[in-house]
Amino acid sequence: MINLFEVQETNKMIEESNLDVRTITMGINLLDCCHSDVNKVCENIYNKITELAKDLVATGNELEVQYGIPIVNKRISVTPIALVGASCCKTPDDFVKIAKTLDRAAKEVGVNFIGGYSALVSKGMTRADQLLIDSIPQALASTERICSSVNVGSTKTGIDMDAVRLLGEKVLETARLTKDADSIGCAKLVVFCNAPDDNPFMAGAFHGVTEGDAVINVGVSGPGVVKRALEEVRGQDFGTLCNTIKKTAFKVTRVGQLIAQEVSKRLNIPFGIIDLSLAPTPAVGDSVAEILEEMGLEEVGAPGTTAALAILNDQVKKGGIMASSYVGGLSGAFIPVSEDQGMIDSVEAGALTLEKLEAMTCVCSVGLDMIAIPGDTKASTISGIIADEMAIGMINQKTTAVRLIPAYGKSAGDRVEFGGLLGYAPVMPVNTFSCDAFINRGGRIPAPVHSFKN
Repeated sequence: MINLFEVQETNKMIEESNLDVRTITMGINLLDCCHSDVNKVCENIYNKITELAKDLVATGNELEVQYGIPIVNKRISVTPIALVGASCCKTPDDFVKIAKTLDRAAKEVGVNFIGGYSALVSKGMTRADQLLIDSIPQALASTERICSSVNVGSTKTGIDMDAVRLLGEKVLETARLTKDADSIGCAKLVVFCNAPDDNPFMAGAFHGVTEGDAVINVGVSGPGVVKRALEEVRGQDFGTLCNTIKKTAFKVTRVGQLIAQEVSKRLNIPFGIIDLSLAPTPAVGDSVAEILEEMGLEEVGAPGTTAALAILNDQVKKGGIMASSYVGGLSGAFIPVSEDQGMIDSVEAGALTLEKLEAMTCVCSVGLDMIAIPGDTKASTISGIIADEMAIGMINQKTTAVRLIPAYGKSAGDRVEFGGLLGYAPVMPVNTFSCDAFINRGGRIPAPVHSFKN
C-alpha cells in the first residue's frame, strides 16, 4: 500500500527537484485489425484506438490534479505495424496510409505521440518488413505524432546487416524530407538491439506480441531528485553514494506505482510495468549529466564518466526493483544529447565526443540518443555507427539503440533546434574514414556463443 506520508514526500520532490511522471502509455494490440483490404485495416485501427484510448488523456489530467504529480505525456503504443499490414500492404504507400490513420487516431484522443510504426527484423526481413522500412521517411514526413522503431538485432539471433544497411539510407532520406524542420523526422526514428516489448518511452515504444490486448505502462523520471539527494552526501564514500541513489530511486518508483494502479483501475485496463528511467529534459536541474558531475566529474566525458554512469544505472535499477515487482521497459539512465543541457554543455566544451558516448552506452539504459551529426554524413557511415551500437547490445545482452539526426545542410559546430522536450543539439563531428566494404557485405552477423542457453 502507498500511504499519505509517501504522497507528501513526493510533493516535496515535485516542488523542489522536477520530479514527474514522464508518460502514461497505453499499449494496444492491433492484430485483430488485420484484413486483406488496407482501407478496412485503417478503419479497424482507427475505431479500436479511439474506443480504447478515449479516456486516457482525461484520466491522466484528473490524477495530475488529485495527487499534484505532473504527468507530462499521455501516449499510445501499438503492435508493430509491419505485422498488422502484412496481410494488405503491397507498396510503401499502403503503409503510409496506415501511418496517417494512426496519426489521425492519436490526434482524436489527444495523445502527443503514438509508437509502433515498427518492424522486428533481428534475423531477417519479410516483404512486409522491408516495405514498412522503405515507407518510414515518407510516413514521418507526412505525420505529426507517429514514432517509428526497427529492431535489427538481438543476443539470441545476431544482427541483420541487410536491415542495418537499409536503415542508414532511410535515416538520411528522413533527414532530407524533414530538412525544413532541422531534420526532426529522425528524432522520431530509433534503431534497436534487444528492444523490450513493454517500453513506454518514445520514440521506441511498441506493444509487443507477448503482451495482452491492452495494457498500461508508466514511465517515471527524476534526475533532479537524484542530483539533489547526492548534494547531501557530497564527498562521502561510494557505499554512501550508492545507497543514496538506490533509496531515491525507490521513492521515485513508488510514485509511478501509485499512478499506474490508479490509471489501470479507472480505465479497467491491466497494469503492465513501471519504467524508472532518468530521462532528462532541457530544463535547468533536470539533467543526467549534472548527476554525473555531482558524483565528482568536472565535465561529462572526463575519465571516470563511464564508471560513474555504471554506478548510477545499477543503483537506479536496484532501487526500482525494491519498490515494485513489475519494473520493466528500459529502466536506468538515458544519455540523450539534445534533451540534456549538461550533455550539450559538455559537447560544446569539447569534453564529450561521439566515441566517448559510445563507450558510455555499454552501461546506460539505451544508447546513442538524439545526437545531431553533419548532414553530409554518408549512409554507410550511419549504418556503421548503428552496427557498432547493435554489437554492444548483442554481446552485452542489453538493450541498445541509435537515434541519429543528420542535420541537413549543417556541419560540425552548427546547432539544430527542435523545441519542447527535444531541445537543441550541437552538431557533432563523425569519423569520416570509410566502412563501405564492411557494410556492403550484407547478410547476418551470427549470434554470440553465450546466446546458446537451451
